[in-house]
Amino acid sequence: MSNASPVAGTAATQSPALRILGIRGVPAAHGGFETFAEYLALYLVKKGWKVTVYCQLDGTGPIYEDDWEGVHRVNIPIDRGGPAGTIQFDWIATRHAQKAGEPCLTLGYNTAIFCTLLRLSGLPNVINMDGIEWQRAKWGTGPKAWFYLNEWAGAWLGNHLVADHPEIKVHLSQRTSPSRITVIPYGAEDVRSADTAPVEALGLEPGRYLSVIARAEPENSLLEIVQGFSRKPRGLKLAVLGKYEPGNAYHQAVKAAAGDEVMFLGAIYDKKVVQALRFHSAAYVHGHQVGGTNPSLVEALGAGNAVIAHDNRFNRWVAGPGAAFFDGADGFAAQLDAILADPTRLDSMRKASRERFEAEFQWEMILSAYERLLLQYQK
Repeated sequence: MSNASPVAGTAATQSPALRILGIRGVPAAHGGFETFAEYLALYLVKKGWKVTVYCQLDGTGPIYEDDWEGVHRVNIPIDRGGPAGTIQFDWIATRHAQKAGEPCLTLGYNTAIFCTLLRLSGLPNVINMDGIEWQRAKWGTGPKAWFYLNEWAGAWLGNHLVADHPEIKVHLSQRTSPSRITVIPYGAEDVRSADTAPVEALGLEPGRYLSVIARAEPENSLLEIVQGFSRKPRGLKLAVLGKYEPGNAYHQAVKAAAGDEVMFLGAIYDKKVVQALRFHSAAYVHGHQVGGTNPSLVEALGAGNAVIAHDNRFNRWVAGPGAAFFDGADGFAAQLDAILADPTRLDSMRKASRERFEAEFQWEMILSAYERLLLQYQK
């Protein structure tokens, strides 16, 4: 983990303050960024910080403020869904933060152009730049252009940037000076035990299945994973979590490729159930082809999973040399054949995952790194 360079500004004698922008809100209910924001907010509050989080609500009505677990929340009702609603929320939240006059942490660059308001007001703003969103295959020309523009805007408008992966820093260094970028990955819980009941309730036998937890999109290799697994009987199950819709051609192609040992469990949001599924997996399969440090992969390391991941520069750094890597259906089938033929290899892969997690992805080290960086931007 790299160190931030010295910057202007010193910590104030009063309680340090921070406003968190760019997420749906806390407590977390929508994904990795929200989970991170919840952990960071609670961590900083315990350290004596005054933390405000902007929260998007469905519906209409005036903005109202409340407190949750010591975290101050600014709740903004939005009466439209999808990207348009998110853009509207981010605009209102950024204007509110501008008037509040406190340092900000913006999570994601999808509406970074709005950070112009903070820059013009002289408010410190650290931006976590997330992944390379405009490279994702799922987006059309319009959204890709929007993300590309906002990536440039974020690189220029942020006082400092956080990259969640060394390769993201390399990418962002084409936009701005590397001295303005600090690498801090995501964290995950250290899971040492989990109840078997949620696993058994889903018709799975602990230790006798592989798990896949990902949105069903081409860039996440779901089709290749299912095809490779289904080449022949495996003697274990492939448990696939995620929403598969009847009207989605890719979703139906994945299901059509599945053999009898593939189980589609649907979208599961219960944290304890997902933890149990991960912990009791023989191995975790991670097919993500783009992005930086993916929270789901870090959570697999925290659960001590043997990891079989798509072979790319992002996954290789996160999972480390003890993981197995594949490319395409044939590559996945070949890796699976080799691993299942040597049971001792799964044990060594689990040990390597645990060591990788302890070295790089524990919450305490992640959150303390953020605090050190953010303290440099207190007025």
